Amino acid sequence: MTVLPDNGFPLAAGFPHATHEQWQSLVEGVLRKSGKDVAGTAAEAALSTELDDGLVVRPLYTAPDSGGVPPAPAGPAGLPGFAPFTRGSAPAGRVAGGWDVRQRHSRPDPARTNAAVIADLENGVSSVWLTVGDAGVPVSGIGAALEGVHLDLAPVVLDAGAESESAARELLRLFDERGVAPGAALGTLGADPLGHTARTGAHDGVAEHTAQAAALAHLCHQRYPQVRALVVDALPYHEAGGSAAQELGCSLATAVAYLRALTASGLDVAAACGQLEFRYAATADQFLTIAKLRAARRVWARVAEACGAPAAGAMRQHAVTSPVMMARRDPWVNMLRTTVACLAAGTGGADAVTVLPFDHTLGLPDDFARRIARNTSTILVEESHLARVIDPAGGSWYVEQLTDELAQAAWQWFQEIERAGGQEEALRSGLIAGRLAETWERRSEKLAGRSEPVTGVSEFPQLVERAVVRDPAPAAAGGGLPVVHRDDAFEALRARSDAHLAATGARPRVFLASLGPAAAHTARATFASNLFQAGGIEPVHGPVPGAPGTAAAAFAASDTTLACICSSDAVYAEQAADTATALKAAGARQVFLAGRPGDRRDAYLESGVDGFVFAGEDVVAVLTSVLDRMGVA
Repeated sequence: MTVLPDNGFPLAAGFPHATHEQWQSLVEGVLRKSGKDVAGTAAEAALSTELDDGLVVRPLYTAPDSGGVPPAPAGPAGLPGFAPFTRGSAPAGRVAGGWDVRQRHSRPDPARTNAAVIADLENGVSSVWLTVGDAGVPVSGIGAALEGVHLDLAPVVLDAGAESESAARELLRLFDERGVAPGAALGTLGADPLGHTARTGAHDGVAEHTAQAAALAHLCHQRYPQVRALVVDALPYHEAGGSAAQELGCSLATAVAYLRALTASGLDVAAACGQLEFRYAATADQFLTIAKLRAARRVWARVAEACGAPAAGAMRQHAVTSPVMMARRDPWVNMLRTTVACLAAGTGGADAVTVLPFDHTLGLPDDFARRIARNTSTILVEESHLARVIDPAGGSWYVEQLTDELAQAAWQWFQEIERAGGQEEALRSGLIAGRLAETWERRSEKLAGRSEPVTGVSEFPQLVERAVVRDPAPAAAGGGLPVVHRDDAFEALRARSDAHLAATGARPRVFLASLGPAAAHTARATFASNLFQAGGIEPVHGPVPGAPGTAAAAFAASDTTLACICSSDAVYAEQAADTATALKAAGARQVFLAGRPGDRRDAYLESGVDGFVFAGEDVVAVLTSVLDRMGVA
């Protein structure tokens, strides 16, 4: 780090030294103004955010959090390219050419897949992730799908599930057939028996498939030095709703199982480590993704050290933008999510990054979606120069502590899996499935209450959007861990609304009775409108400024049985009860009031209000009940 001379003008001149206690005192003052009378550490805790795995993000991190000084370049995090590899697997990072831009292809037609592969490679993609088998190109079509691809320039990564061995043999045959020198062949054969078991629940044949993977590893080690045989895919655990630490812990347990199999077959530890590539999800939670990738390298280095090969602990990482975060409604917003996730993956030191196209959850991506996906990495590498700095987050007190805490949590979960008999037994017994389900249940509560908002779905939905239609994607193998999405609960509500629209020609509607002037009702009318639209219920706005009589007359002509009163607390005190009574007299079967009722709850209920909608409640439960009472199937 270069230290600039102060030339007699130090940057901190004229500013008194501020203590942590002084900052806390200022926080206390702000919180008191918002109605929270807390002091000291309680004031700081009030601004903290709880994450999964018992992690807490505090509002302020200072030098004492890292032992009194910022982490030095050669301190606990080490140097890039050296154990524990927290700061990167290579000394020069990705400065030379950026990360490997890897595009996924799963279209079953080899000819159309080939056209897409060539277009990607000619326009910025540097490696191909090819899904093979029932969920993609048939094994017999691998050659056609890769026609024209220079296999000594563009690495090919296979993802073939139960057909991994035959797909791997076919790719190796192509190397020989096309005259690729064994030392120049690039790629990953993609064998992942435990990952396949996690997705399918099929435990029969794990030993056989692992033995086949070990044979492929020996072949790669002896003949194809730049080809890896196995993938440790953590996506099944992420897609089942697992936390960052659970994803890391499961990947460690899987990798250790493969290490045991490979070393038992005759490879030494260093050679066995060199046959593994790790695949992780990158989410729109930027700092958590950065910390996860850094922590992954650190804990894997600890495994390599414990196995007696510390120099072999440099992890090869493939980061994939999270399928869980991808929304089906208003899918254009997914471009923003994947951009942040790609930035986090690159900043976190991933060797290869796959940006899933924005229409990933809708079916097979079109040319435009793939172009945007690959250009996301191109812009971040070529225009934003993100790869020119090695481990840019390193030294941040926040990132360093989050990395450490996440590594500790992941290690504890890994040890629990090992005590249970290892990854295969933990999958068989249901330990992993049960723990992931608990994590997803807690997250589902946050999603339902919109404390974790999904833009375009639970917040700011658009009922009039034109549906994006894509060719259906091949059905992925199921039967194992579930596959979840953040929008699942709201998607079920929207599907009910869509079915009602198809059957009746209109969506279910809610009449918004906005009382008083715009300054009084706009905030809560906007809130209520967004809330009901999240469930596929179309808002019908009453006349403004509204009053009990005019609201009731407008409701009678609105062709709905649901109403919501919207205004300020002051206007409610004068008009809400009369408005509720008038709406019920006009035929309303359900009347809601936007906002917390406070001490007037009983009075509102007696006047005809059936319920209240406010920030922090279980929106999914409210909307489900509303649709049920409206008879929307």
